[in-house]
Amino acid sequence: MILTLWNKATTLVRLLWREVAKFGVVGGVAFVIDSAIFLWLISGPMDDSHVKAKAIAVALATLFSWMGNRYWTFRHRRTKTRSRELVMFVIMNVIGLGIQSGCVAFSFYVLGLTSARASFISGSIVGMILAMCFRFVAYKFWVFTGDEETARSAEVTGSQEPPHMIGDVDLAAPKAGSGQSSAPQAPASSSTEGDPRS
Repeated sequence: MILTLWNKATTLVRLLWREVAKFGVVGGVAFVIDSAIFLWLISGPMDDSHVKAKAIAVALATLFSWMGNRYWTFRHRRTKTRSRELVMFVIMNVIGLGIQSGCVAFSFYVLGLTSARASFISGSIVGMILAMCFRFVAYKFWVFTGDEETARSAEVTGSQEPPHMIGDVDLAAPKAGSGQSSAPQAPASSSTEGDPRS
């Protein structure tokens, strides 16, 4: 009993740490993409429109982050509907952005720390850490909510449903109350068939 619980706990910790590490890598690359695209746009083609440049950079980094988390970090938990995942992903990222902005607002208006350094620390360090914690939990429990079997069958078949499923009907399961397997059976022959005495 204790050994079984210990094995389950160690398996969960190993899986969680792998997810956290992959999540961190995807987030780091997305941060680089966001920063690089933003700096390139404001120093060249969009030097007179920094707000639009930032919106484009954030949108591209968010798209990369969704794909990286869907197909790598949480590939064993991705669902059958990409559109629903993407909408939930964007919503959770907007909330994460609100957390970071809220940290800056709290530091600036409540604590009275108005320097650029204080705003950077509150938004890009404290706020980012809090937002990353929220995003990880949100992705794991609200965005990527599939199971390993669903993800594997979608990956192998490329279909929206497992190959033995049509809607809510499981074609592999025997009919309820039939008491028979789904394989066809040969009809039973009569005991008197071919008997010359009959």
